[in-house]
Amino acid sequence: MKDTPISRQLIDKAIEDFHITDFSKATIREVKAIAANAEAASGVEFIKMEMGVPGLPPSSIGVEAEINALKKGIAGLYPDINGLPELKEAASGFVKAFINVELSAEGCVPVTGSMQGTYASFLTCSQCDEKKDTILFIDPGFPVQKQQLVVMGQKYETFDVYEYRGSKLKEKLESYLEKGNISAIIYSNPNNPSWICLNDSELKTIGELATKYDTIILEDLAYFAMDFRHDLSKPGQAPFQPSVAHYTDNYVLLISASKAFSYAGQRIGVACISNKLYHKHYPGFDKRYGGGTFGTVFIHRVLYALSSGTSHSAQYAMAAMLKAANKGEYNFLNDVKIYGERAARLKEIFIRYGFHLVYDKDLDNPVADGFYFTIGYPGMTSGELAKELMYYGVSAISLVTTGSQQQGLRACTSFIKEHQYDQLEERMSIFAKNNPYT
Repeated sequence: MKDTPISRQLIDKAIEDFHITDFSKATIREVKAIAANAEAASGVEFIKMEMGVPGLPPSSIGVEAEINALKKGIAGLYPDINGLPELKEAASGFVKAFINVELSAEGCVPVTGSMQGTYASFLTCSQCDEKKDTILFIDPGFPVQKQQLVVMGQKYETFDVYEYRGSKLKEKLESYLEKGNISAIIYSNPNNPSWICLNDSELKTIGELATKYDTIILEDLAYFAMDFRHDLSKPGQAPFQPSVAHYTDNYVLLISASKAFSYAGQRIGVACISNKLYHKHYPGFDKRYGGGTFGTVFIHRVLYALSSGTSHSAQYAMAAMLKAANKGEYNFLNDVKIYGERAARLKEIFIRYGFHLVYDKDLDNPVADGFYFTIGYPGMTSGELAKELMYYGVSAISLVTTGSQQQGLRACTSFIKEHQYDQLEERMSIFAKNNPYT
């Protein structure tokens, strides 16, 4: 058996202890725990690319605003379930400044991170019409969103967009929508994990079909404006963050502070409900609640039941960050461009040693360098590659867990340290010698 930086027996034992029989289905948290155990037992530092969490300091603007709010005693007061007026206005301004869409402050609702935003959206969308009982995922996507639906007992369908970009998207989407059971469609843009970015033509297709079939679009903008191929950082100036909001009134935009502002620990985001959808009445609300509109049910029924509001001080933080961005005083993208720089360096090393990018193109253009990228290796399935890399002290998650039909892994750039590029170079050199593919 060929030598590897970490004993195969040690890794195999760690996996066995977690009772994982198919490593392609190992969750993010399981991969993280196995890597941590193996690192402690072997003394070999892992290059950790499995967790999609920020690796940068939080925005000082947010921190200062939150501290000031706490000093004024805000922690002793329940937040308004509708949200801090200052934050709602700032979120409305942010959508106008960076997406170029008019959105009332009324529909900008603070949530406890986009995770709660999607959970509340799934619940509300699933209650609009009893015939529409299924959520459609344009995959690959964030695995935990499907787990949310499993927790609430809701149905979902999914397809891998890999083969359905551009003009092929309409027919594929319509094949699901024409069944009449899809209440909502969800996707992320830029995409977790592939970092592909749906373009305006594709978003127009999605929006027009949403209107035709009265389906709600949940647009997850967790990595807001982080397509570093374009400078989307200037408020009120094109180019803007692409969005389905230009092509339909049936949408909820999920804007998170976690990645764009590196403010993940305070669990703060905003669900931005279109003006028309906010006031739209659905028959399912009569039966369940005796009335209500999408917006009022989302806030006063669903969010109220889930958490009775969002952290009061964190709302002050996000309001300050959004306002500073809107005024052009805070270029939040300058702080996070390092993710793209890391991705470019990491990709170059992997490709030199025989790996390939799984999702490599946005139609005819190379995919952007960003928070995530996807890699595959000739002759290896997702599970085989994920496990094999563990022997070399590299941890990443299988694309299987993201709904992808492709063979490969999602790699995250957030935890990469400067000295680890040399480590990766050395380890992938050994990997390539041990796993010849010619």
